[in-house]
Amino acid sequence: MPLALFAERGIEGTSMDAVAEHSGVSKATIYKHWADKDALILEVMADMNGLNSRPSFDTGHTREDVCSVLSYRPEVGLEMRQKFMPHCIAYSARNPEFGLAWRNMMMGPARRELRHLLTVGIKKCELTADLDIENSLALLLGPILYWFIFFKGTEEKPGALAARAVDAFWRAFGVVGSRRGRRSSGRLNGLPFKKLNDP
Repeated sequence: MPLALFAERGIEGTSMDAVAEHSGVSKATIYKHWADKDALILEVMADMNGLNSRPSFDTGHTREDVCSVLSYRPEVGLEMRQKFMPHCIAYSARNPEFGLAWRNMMMGPARRELRHLLTVGIKKCELTADLDIENSLALLLGPILYWFIFFKGTEEKPGALAARAVDAFWRAFGVVGSRRGRRSSGRLNGLPFKKLNDP
């Protein structure tokens, strides 16, 4: 994968000819595997972020598994990711279709894992039966995006914020009597809340 090339020159500054030369193959071979540069970049990013080798987050302990999903950050290739990401952000800003594909790819695994775990939590009566799962994804993932914007690169680790977010979520939506669940119907941290589909 020509990650170092993209990190050095940027996405728009790296031609497919340069990728072929860097890889030691013909450009025809490159296009045989990837339809265009965007497809190649998305695969580079998936590999760089470990999307195809994520660990299992289904140990049977629902709350802890949710926290693990939110906290997960692959440590391999961290320095290269930091060099590459500014180029990717700039490129996605100028290419909205690519930006949408990138966001869906990056957030897809965590969203699928959280949907599964929340469904398990409902079935195990750990979470309320009327839980709005899509709304819950926003409540759980929002704090992690907040960490990424304001605390990435600092001493603040995502695990600490993830634990606080999950604690608050379980207090709001956990079934009374289940592990760490203390929810009163219709209230979030003592305040009324509204589901996304409420009028």
